[in-house]
Amino acid sequence: MTQSGGEVVKEMDKEENENHAADDVRDVENGGRLDGNDEEIGRYWSELSERNRAYAEPLLAKRTNTTSQIAIVGSNLYPIESLDYEVFDNDIFNQDWRSRKKVQIFQYVVLKWALALLIGLGTGLVGWFNNVSVENIAGFKLVLTTNLMSKQRYLDAFLAYAGLNIVLAAAASALCAFIAPAAAGSGIPEVKAYLNGIDAHTILAPRTLFVKIVGSILGVSAGFVVGKEGPMVHTGACIASLLGQGGSRKYHLTWTWLRYFKNDRDRRDMITCGAAAGVAAAFRAPVGGVLFALEEAASWWRSALLWRTFFTTAVVAIVLRSAIQICSSGNCGLFGEGGLILYDVSSAKVTYSGGDIVAVIVLGTIAGFLGSIYNFLVDKVVRMYSIINEKGAAYKISLAVTVAILTSCCYYFLPWIASCTPCPTDKGVICPSVDESGEYKMFQCPPDHYNDLASLFLNTNDDAIRNLFSPKITKEFHISSLFIFFATIYFLGIITYGIAIPSGLFIPVILAGAAYGRLIGRLFEPITKLETGLFALLGAASLLGGTMRMTVSLCVILLELTNDLLLLPLVMLALLISKTVADCFNKGVYDQILKIKGLPYLEAHAEPYMRNIVARDVVSGPLMTFSGIERVANIMHVLNTTGHNGFPVIDEPPFSDSPELFGLVLRSHLLVLLKAKNFTRDRVFADQSIIDKVSVLDFGKAGSGKGIKLEDLDLEEEELDMYVDLHPITNSSPHTVVETMSLAKAAIIFRQQGLRHMCVVPKSQGRPPVVGILTRHDFMPEHVLGLYPDIKHHKWH
Repeated sequence: MTQSGGEVVKEMDKEENENHAADDVRDVENGGRLDGNDEEIGRYWSELSERNRAYAEPLLAKRTNTTSQIAIVGSNLYPIESLDYEVFDNDIFNQDWRSRKKVQIFQYVVLKWALALLIGLGTGLVGWFNNVSVENIAGFKLVLTTNLMSKQRYLDAFLAYAGLNIVLAAAASALCAFIAPAAAGSGIPEVKAYLNGIDAHTILAPRTLFVKIVGSILGVSAGFVVGKEGPMVHTGACIASLLGQGGSRKYHLTWTWLRYFKNDRDRRDMITCGAAAGVAAAFRAPVGGVLFALEEAASWWRSALLWRTFFTTAVVAIVLRSAIQICSSGNCGLFGEGGLILYDVSSAKVTYSGGDIVAVIVLGTIAGFLGSIYNFLVDKVVRMYSIINEKGAAYKISLAVTVAILTSCCYYFLPWIASCTPCPTDKGVICPSVDESGEYKMFQCPPDHYNDLASLFLNTNDDAIRNLFSPKITKEFHISSLFIFFATIYFLGIITYGIAIPSGLFIPVILAGAAYGRLIGRLFEPITKLETGLFALLGAASLLGGTMRMTVSLCVILLELTNDLLLLPLVMLALLISKTVADCFNKGVYDQILKIKGLPYLEAHAEPYMRNIVARDVVSGPLMTFSGIERVANIMHVLNTTGHNGFPVIDEPPFSDSPELFGLVLRSHLLVLLKAKNFTRDRVFADQSIIDKVSVLDFGKAGSGKGIKLEDLDLEEEELDMYVDLHPITNSSPHTVVETMSLAKAAIIFRQQGLRHMCVVPKSQGRPPVVGILTRHDFMPEHVLGLYPDIKHHKWH
């Protein structure tokens, strides 16, 4: 392996930055879009440079931020942008709020709850559809294989089994490769990044939703060691994004009352509800869904959001319960009673003793080590696969097919090494099993015998977990079989994550953990009275804690899954021990994947070394500013030659007594204002009639990156020499910090307020009113350590 995934991102980003730099030089040489009048261009550029040079003086050096502006989303590289979660405070938005009537405010509140209802309905129906589809497709494949085995046509059985797996795997991978590369992988890191304030191309687009649903069904049906639970979170977020777009101008679906949602704040709340609904639909765990969104997904939380997510997940639970009632009468093909992964272990009598506690402590400790090793290996595999995936669609599909062949061989040939076991004498047990999900698979055994490994491997993942969790099965699975199954699932789970199909990590870890728990339960039989089915649950809980590092939400999800509150203390103990042990070695799997993908995720706490430096030490230059009333040509030139998304607006004499920071204006708002052509020949404030020409709807956030582009502007030579008043569209109350504030403190404020830009102002008077602008990338450890390589080794107080 020659490069890591992070190095690939950095190298491509370096190349992209070089291209941008070359473009910038050409733009400056050609005067951007202002061709034909070199003298005029020189005058504009000179005027702008002099002013901006004055505001760049406080910078000790001309620093540039070299952190990556692109990241791996799904399985492809895409440019990324920050989201504006800040409440924008300018004349146009304030006028719109003041003019709203009570009925419009009532509409806004009702609409939020109505959209939460629709998100719950949509996600619940998709969850049911996924389960029905997987049970029928995988069930057909397993019934066909079992029938051929019963006729002793072993080679035909393998060819049918492996052939169907390869076709399903190739189809799932092709969808990701050609239609929506962003749909590959779990999707939870991408949703987590979005809720942290990072927007990436097509991350929540309609085609991503389509591929996520269909690809997840095909991938799970293909027998991969993946789950549909992670993709369900991404699916819920996509459904929420689609509903919360505020309509679509492209398809003429823009209604006046949907305009309230054309901003990032409301979309963030909707997507948080969607993520919670995804977990609720995947595990039939409504409370677990809310807690997952709170603990793992969302970076900002408030009480109103708690109510709305709870309502959304309650709707999901009702939809699933109704769907199960319909399917219980046999209307859903092979998807029969008790589907939707409810593992009932409540029939067991739970009492604890000292030996049980010792066994659980050992179980949790070993699971912590196993979880940290799992994360370490997943990290290496994803980095290696990213190099293969970037070579093109053919490589992505080939990789997926290779893993499918390997998985099929393991699943089909490993049961041959297990010995045949006589069927239990209990008359209530059907042995060998006749249905596709039974726990007593005959495989190659003689009549009245079963193969315990085949009962685990030749099943859907959900049915294998159900068999492992079952309190009715005590010693039917041999210790050797449990060890083989655990080792196979553990390593197949690692090598499967990272291929270009929608793939969740929950089910592989639960499956491996359940086998590991049963194994420990069998080994500790002399000192513990707990049933092995309960140990399977505790093993799943401890391995989940060791890999994902969640505690509260995982605990509740597992209790809702298994329907047994008596296990609560033991599950809590296992989770806490495994998380504590694993945290000594590395981070949670989703945090590691965020880092591999190059997504600039802001942690809840700043790095300790950031206390040693102040805000002015990391601001990048040169700083580009505008006057309150600016020449159109100057604005066009800055937009042409920089990629910045926010610019300080400075009021200067005669419009103010001394230079002062009026506020911050966004690139997207400048483009709207320039397109409206509300210009004046003289340098004067805009009157109300000019402001009235611009609708607040025009400033709404466009869906999926469909806003106005610089190329869309068509300005005449005469218009370039005119002026435009920026005051009405400028945020007059931007978040500012004094230049001597510690970077750690600034980082906490930046994250808590959900900012995109933070203005750094001077401590003393008589200097330019703004020192620089801090963005998400200025807080990244790569940027800070790039400027000050030795600071990490210094002691802090």
